[in-house]
Amino acid sequence: MKTVCLALLVIAASMAGNSVADPARYDLLIRNVTTIDPVAGQRDNQSVFVKDNKIVAVTNSLQISASSVSGDPAGNLIAANIIDGSGRFLIPGLWDMHVHIVYEPRLIEQMPALFLDYGITSVRDTGALLEKIAPEIDRWRELGSEAPDIFFSGPLLDGSLVVYDGEGRPEIGVANSTASIAEAQIKKLKAAGVDFIKIYELVKPDVFQAMVDAATREQLPIAAHIPLSMRADTAGPLVDSMEHLRNIEIACADNAEELHGLRTHTLDQPGTRSGHEVRSHLHSSQRPLALETADPSSDRCQRVIQTLTNTIQVPTLRLNTITRYSPTLRNDWLIHLERLPKGLAKDWLESADYWATRPSALGYLMSDWSLGLVAAMQQQDVPIGAGTDTPIAQAIPGYSLHTELERLVDAGLTTQQALFAATVRPAEFFKLSGSMGQIRAGMEADLVLLRKNPLVDIRHSRSIAAVISNGIRVR
Repeated sequence: MKTVCLALLVIAASMAGNSVADPARYDLLIRNVTTIDPVAGQRDNQSVFVKDNKIVAVTNSLQISASSVSGDPAGNLIAANIIDGSGRFLIPGLWDMHVHIVYEPRLIEQMPALFLDYGITSVRDTGALLEKIAPEIDRWRELGSEAPDIFFSGPLLDGSLVVYDGEGRPEIGVANSTASIAEAQIKKLKAAGVDFIKIYELVKPDVFQAMVDAATREQLPIAAHIPLSMRADTAGPLVDSMEHLRNIEIACADNAEELHGLRTHTLDQPGTRSGHEVRSHLHSSQRPLALETADPSSDRCQRVIQTLTNTIQVPTLRLNTITRYSPTLRNDWLIHLERLPKGLAKDWLESADYWATRPSALGYLMSDWSLGLVAAMQQQDVPIGAGTDTPIAQAIPGYSLHTELERLVDAGLTTQQALFAATVRPAEFFKLSGSMGQIRAGMEADLVLLRKNPLVDIRHSRSIAAVISNGIRVR
């Protein structure tokens, strides 16, 4: 009896002195569950108490009797809602650090529900025009618990030329030809309420530096593709996250200086090429040359990696390795594809089949190099975050994040480290790791209940039994 009373006193203390005997003192109790925390690891027989979208206590279930949970002698319930987690595994809600909410118009309406269905309770939108993304931000926030938490950057901040200019591709980028234009653009974005900025690939070095300085003044985190005018080991340390491992292969190549000179010449004299054509030309002509010698274990590449130990890498391995791991190879992909609008599902299936039957040597090389680079980064303690580039390249919202976790484990991360990449690491980008990403008192109550243990096999992250968003069970 003493242990029961002691446990209840501990829980009561977490509620700033309120008695657990009051009616429905907690909104939710998940009892008898195995918690899988990205930092603390596995803990068996836990009870997690939730109030007002916060985890207010986590205690050992063995210290709480069944009568204490069901009600006190006066008939007062400890929790309004109780989930029996026996034989189940509880993880924090997952993040997707790289999505484009309005990129595919046919998916916009469905996006919030799809993400939640797969246990993604937070997303980072990494590129959309303000006038397109603003209505969706409002809609998602009005949905409350029925939508993930959303953090957004506004448009891709590109250079004088813009890759995503709306000509044959979505318009999600804006031009920044001078430092002063870039500074004004970032000030405007701050006023519009963005959570961070996204720097893109055709930015010149002086404009890049102006963007970094302006974002720092405005206290906005920076996500970036390394500009083609710069080296990864020069620009990378100045930003908070780098996407897709982009342009690292060039910095790691034996002839990095020569390749950089060729890039600079092309960027200075683009001729009549569009922004998309300039970028495509440089990637298609330089990436194969760079990958011939960009060995992640080489001294040169190791030095490049060492410069990135304070910059979160969002490798989007699901995308980078798509040649080797086509979604058509998954035995459940067609089933989940059926959840999308019929016309879109048909288009995606045709596209996936087309590319799966036309693999390229460069695609296989990029797949294997990306996995090897992430392995080398992990060994050097470079921070890794989980993102997918949804919905680009047949990425089903939510579903694709679980594929990304699998690829991170293929690259050498442990299952717990992969979960960390999709929970704590994104919160760190926004300096929110004190309130999001773990299962402990004081954290936001975004949680996913699994049928199988993801520490045993990361594929078990797909075995979703329940989703709790903002302290409310929504799935």
